[in-house]
Amino acid sequence: MTTGLPQCVQELIGKPQYKEQTEFPIEMGYVYNTCAAVQNGNPIYWDAEIAEQVVGGPIAPPTMLSVWFRPHYWSPGAAGERTALQTHFDLKRLLDLPEAIVSGNEAVFGEPVRMGDTLTTWQVIRSVSEFKQTRLGQGRFWTIDVETYNQRGEWVGTESYTCLGYHRQETSA
Repeated sequence: MTTGLPQCVQELIGKPQYKEQTEFPIEMGYVYNTCAAVQNGNPIYWDAEIAEQVVGGPIAPPTMLSVWFRPHYWSPGAAGERTALQTHFDLKRLLDLPEAIVSGNEAVFGEPVRMGDTLTTWQVIRSVSEFKQTRLGQGRFWTIDVETYNQRGEWVGTESYTCLGYHRQETSA
């Protein structure tokens, strides 16, 4: 157990939060736009025949996993601020650490994301460190896993984010 960690934060560690489903089924338009933006010419993303031969049909690049859960700025019926990785913003508030950065990101992939899939995700706080002094200031590191499954209950991937929340270090003039 981390000393000085508020009880409300301790109780969140290891518990799934913010379960959500994709707002629309996975579709090729997003895949084409993403591949074009990064000049990814892999034929399994552009040619349905090759995709069928190699991976059993069209799939999305694994690196697009987080794309499907980035909220649109506006959506019918949505109220209030919509942010990705809400648990991160919760920790900033609960720990009174106004500044924060993502200091590391790792992704592990399972089943491919296929056209027409609907995905479900949730966020899990894995750890929160003791206070650390860094060049940015004093704060805590935390790790959040974003676990994702398809409509068949198959695990398609987990993205782990290591973040640093801190109080900005005073600089002398």
